[in-house]
Amino acid sequence: MLRFLDVSFNTPEKNLAFDEALLDSVEGGAREEILRIWESPSLFVVLGVSQPLRAHVYEDVCARDKVPILRRCSAGGCVLQGPGCLNFSLVLRTELHPEIRTIRDSYCFILGKLAAALRLRGVSASHKGISDLAVGGKKISGNAQKRRKHAILHHGTLLYGMNPELMEKYLRDPVDRPQYRGTRTHRGFVSSLTLPVDELKTLLVEAFNASPKPATPKRLELRTAINLMHEKYKLNDWVHRR
Repeated sequence: MLRFLDVSFNTPEKNLAFDEALLDSVEGGAREEILRIWESPSLFVVLGVSQPLRAHVYEDVCARDKVPILRRCSAGGCVLQGPGCLNFSLVLRTELHPEIRTIRDSYCFILGKLAAALRLRGVSASHKGISDLAVGGKKISGNAQKRRKHAILHHGTLLYGMNPELMEKYLRDPVDRPQYRGTRTHRGFVSSLTLPVDELKTLLVEAFNASPKPATPKRLELRTAINLMHEKYKLNDWVHRR
């Protein structure tokens, strides 16, 4: 059974840093695997680790509207975070799950569980592209991973109230598109689930066999997150590395 954390912080930097701190903990020998759920109280843009900023973000519009631009530790695409975007983060040990030892197999394994849990609630979700879940051909979940020797961090979104018009306002249309997207804009490509957020949280706990009782973050996890926040996620050199 996974340790369950329902922990959101007020700043985007700390939310991203805490995910990496959890990966550091399990990679460093912590035995408990983790499911974390969180949601940002404010809008921010987050780039994948290797994405060039200017190719994916309307930097001037973000600056005008005071929408921060950050960069996460994992791969994947540029997304808009904020209210209406429920995040889940899994930290899994590779020795316990042969299914996650390759990138493609891990996405099939994890997204298969999530799609099955959604279907039990009447939502006909399916795995599309490399790392998306879609309903009726429209994306409702994007996912990305950071892989270490002994553990992986898999984090994803469940959209339940994010306005696609805001995505078009701050995010450029991506050049690298999954085939099922075609030429659709953000507005035509993205949709939201209609399930209440509390039901989505329950669904995630059940899908990944996590403890129904939320745990408290450990002191070392919080200290590591604070260090990462100041030494990495808040640094202009990190955000503008590409």
